[in-house]
This record gives sequence, structure tokens and C-alpha cells, in this order.
Amino acid sequence: MVDQNIYSDKAVLITGGLGFIGSNLARALVAQGAKVTVVDSLIPQYGGNPFNIDGIRDKVAVNVCDVRDPFAMAYLLQGKDYLFNLAGQTSHIDSMTDPQTDLDINASAQLSILEACRKANTGIKIVFASTRQLYGKPQYLPVDEKHPIHPVDVNGINKLAGELYHLVYHNVYGIRTCALRLTNTYGPGMRVMDARQTFLGIWVRLLVEGKPIRVFGDGLQLRDFNYVDDCVEALLLAGASDEANGKIYNLGSTEIIDLKTLAAMMIELGRGTNFELVPFPSARKAIDIGDYYSDFSLITRELGWQPKIGLREGLQRTLDYYRAHHHYYWDHEACS
Repeated sequence: MVDQNIYSDKAVLITGGLGFIGSNLARALVAQGAKVTVVDSLIPQYGGNPFNIDGIRDKVAVNVCDVRDPFAMAYLLQGKDYLFNLAGQTSHIDSMTDPQTDLDINASAQLSILEACRKANTGIKIVFASTRQLYGKPQYLPVDEKHPIHPVDVNGINKLAGELYHLVYHNVYGIRTCALRLTNTYGPGMRVMDARQTFLGIWVRLLVEGKPIRVFGDGLQLRDFNYVDDCVEALLLAGASDEANGKIYNLGSTEIIDLKTLAAMMIELGRGTNFELVPFPSARKAIDIGDYYSDFSLITRELGWQPKIGLREGLQRTLDYYRAHHHYYWDHEACS
């Protein structure tokens, strides 16, 4: 549990703050009395959505700009106590079809942000949202932080670069940085228009629309998942703790599930139709990592984090949210 006084009256900047995780983090920080500024480009394919801060809109400052704009970011970073650096290009497929944009957002922009901190705000604490994707195909399970790094796509390479920039600026310049390697995060606010952010998003949409879920391959791929509230708790703990400085932590779950069983569970919870196994599209098959689940014992030991929301409960909350608010997330005339 994060000390409620840690963030009270602190100036906090969240990049990607109108996106899925950023907006949920903003809610938690507002509840703790922080002075929150959210930055988001609102580029349609990246998941930012103004409705994600419904109810706290008058309690946060919103700046619509791109993290690739070094002058805007340098200005926004002035005087901030914390930076939760969540903005990124998350689509693995997009990173292969448009690698330059992925490089610009996930690597080059991160370096510009860190340079701005080095020049004008060395006292800031930065938490960087990294990804389990950079491990590539696991050589052993569960995957701990010592696992070899072998990204299978451009996104994994650029996220690794972004992560390493943060650690170098800690080691060389003393800026307090750390990184969390997120696994499959889900919950209210995630992108559900398509599978750009997570395959669970499009599954949720199909369920709400009463359409079959499509599961690639044999459906036996193993995965772990974190409900967004648990992810937010990890971010807050990492930001609040000097123990985390210069460190990398995996997130994960003790609930390991294959995708076919997951689809069946979601259909049961969502009163959906059915699921169907379909062949992998060639572009996805080429970068699929097979089975994956994390060893997150390091963050448990050092920061006291462990997930609290079970998969069944989290999925039910998510489905209920999109049944109530689907019209803010995709165009559809009516959902039963």
C-alpha cells in the first residue's frame, strides 16, 4: 500500500495521460491530493481518449502535445516532482510496418525527455513503463529480470532502448529513474476498437457486440494478466520508493491461463456467443512469443507489490464498464 501522503501536493506529470494506464493513474494521484498534469497527443491510433478522465477533468491539467516535441516537453517538465513516463507506441504489428515512428516515440523521444530533465530538473523521479515484449520468446518460465533479452519485433528493441536510456541517466547523472516491465494489462479505459494495444481489447468489444471471439492458433498459449488497478499500485510504489531507483521490475500474476480457457471464461462472464480458433495471420505468427508468464518476486520483495484483483473479478469489471460506456470507445448503434 502506498503512503497516502507521499504524493499529496506534489507536481506530477503523466505522459500518455489520456490513455489507458495513464488515466487510471491520474485518478489515483488525484485521490491522493497530487497536482496532476496529463500529456497526450490524442493521435487516434494510440489510445488516448478524453472520456478516460471523466469525473476528474476539472482536477487535472490537460496538455495536448506530442512527446516527440522536445520544446513542449522541456517546458512541461519544469518544476515537476514526478514523471510517470507512459506514452508509447504499443502496437507490435505497427512497429514492423512503420518502424521509424516506433523509433521516434519509444526511443528518440525518451532520450529528449531525459535530456530535458538533465538540463533543468535533475531532482525529478521518473517511472518508465517498459514491456515484457523485450524478452522475446522465453527460454524458461517464469521469466525473471535476469532472463536473456531477445526482442522479436521493432517495438521490443525500441522499448529496450528507452528503458536503458532511463537507467543510464540514473547511473551517470543521478536522476532517479526506474522501469516496470508490464505484462498484459487490462481494465476500464483500455483500447477496444482494435487489437493495437492488447488482444483482450478487441475480445471485449466483440463480446459486447455479441460476436464470436477469434483465438489465434491452438489457443493453448499461456499468459498472465494484471488488472489496471494493480498496475497503478505498482507504478505508485515504484515512484514513492528510493529502493527502486536504477532498478527494473517485472509485473505479473500467479494466475496463469491459456487463451482458449480465457476466451471461455470471458464468454461466460459476458454472456457472449462463442469463440473460434483461427490460423495466425502471417505477420503476427512471425513475432508471436509463445507461452509467457513472469516471475515478479523481486518487486514483491523490495517494494511489497503483489496483484490483488483476480482475473475473473477484473474481467467482470471490465466487461461491465464497456457495456455501460461503449459509445465513448467505438461507434456502434446499440449493444445488448
